[in-house]
Amino acid sequence: MSHRTPSTSAAEAPDHGVQRRTIGTLVGSQMLGGVGVASGVAVGSLLAEDVSGSAEFAGLGGTFQVLGGALIAIPMARLMARRGRRPGLVMGYGLGIIGAALLIVAGVVRSFPLLLVASVLFGGATTANSQARYAAADLAEDAHRGRDLSVVVWATTIGAVLGPNLVGLAAGTATALHLPSLTGAFVFSLAGFALAGIVLAVRLRPDPLLLARRRARAAAPDDEVERPHGSVVRGIRVIRSRPEALLGLVAVALGHMVMVSVMVMTPLHMHHGGSTLRLIGLVISIHILGMYSLSPVVGMAVDRFGGRPVVGAGSVVLLVATLLAAQAPTGWSPGLAVGLFLLGVGWSCTLVSGSTLISGAVPVAERAGTQGASDLAMGLAAGGGGALAGFVVGQVGYAALGLGAAVIAVLIGLAAAFLRGPDHASDAPGDGAAHPSDHTPSTVDPADSRVR
Repeated sequence: MSHRTPSTSAAEAPDHGVQRRTIGTLVGSQMLGGVGVASGVAVGSLLAEDVSGSAEFAGLGGTFQVLGGALIAIPMARLMARRGRRPGLVMGYGLGIIGAALLIVAGVVRSFPLLLVASVLFGGATTANSQARYAAADLAEDAHRGRDLSVVVWATTIGAVLGPNLVGLAAGTATALHLPSLTGAFVFSLAGFALAGIVLAVRLRPDPLLLARRRARAAAPDDEVERPHGSVVRGIRVIRSRPEALLGLVAVALGHMVMVSVMVMTPLHMHHGGSTLRLIGLVISIHILGMYSLSPVVGMAVDRFGGRPVVGAGSVVLLVATLLAAQAPTGWSPGLAVGLFLLGVGWSCTLVSGSTLISGAVPVAERAGTQGASDLAMGLAAGGGGALAGFVVGQVGYAALGLGAAVIAVLIGLAAAFLRGPDHASDAPGDGAAHPSDHTPSTVDPADSRVR
């Protein structure tokens, strides 16, 4: 009707400019936050082994970081549902700052329980770094959702590759500050998180999620627009009701499990073979380069071919990567470096395609809850995988870990092939899922009076 046109135009006219500013801001924060996250990841298992005195506990530091990120996704989703992306992302980096500071203290006083608590809080920054990809999709056009989301994932490349290569410099910084050498990386983490939080607090305006909600209301003034929801329990029900979103969740969670379980134990595997910190940092940098550098290509492939084929391709790449890691000798080898690079590429395929499927399959009112549920599942799966990885490496060896991860990679491919529903035909190029309207009420569970 005629009275809708001015309202819709007013809502949509500034979106291209706002989206460019949003992407630019998120790119900046991802670079800074990536330095912080990757610096900690590069030495996390080594610090845990040093403080605990046991190789079997080495994986618990990284595991608790992942679990912390998963648990922090719950309050972050609720905060984003109420107040938007900016407060939620800033909260995550704030918790990461506290965690990095406590990790330094744990290294000084050699307290393993404190290290685990600090690792949980450190995970808040990981969650903020991860949730930023969804902020990039809030105002994206359907045909470019994968591209916009992947650009923000790609932006982590610079900081994430730089972070592990600062391990040697960080050790010198720690010595200058009279701290244990392995804690120096967390000094860099603290600085990176602080700068990322400042960039978001100052520049992520207007808030993309809040603007997306206003646009949905303006586009349908005569229709009832469902109020925003931030419950991850509800988010899981919404995902389960939409096969494309469910495939996205499986891809994101299991892909992250494969990547984390192999990645967190690789520094220990190399360290036991006599590799130096610089060489370990180089291999982790190669891995992180694989994670992020090709993500724009992955995003364009999702927009062109759809999410499901890219999930399948990611499972094949992960399978090759884990088999290469399984045959790598202790210490350094070219095969291990290639395997870790492909491990990152496969993760990028599952993360970008899975996240795009989830973003495109749910209305705007459900985004905070479903995306929080996605990161919760991703964190829990990876946390379980990381904990099991430490045990497997300690008892059986790194090769067995690689073979176990290969089995999970196969499961992702089977999900892409067979996890379908009535709306599977809608997974077409340029679309994430079933074209649900942003203002269409969800029908998750008729028995639940809270869901229309």
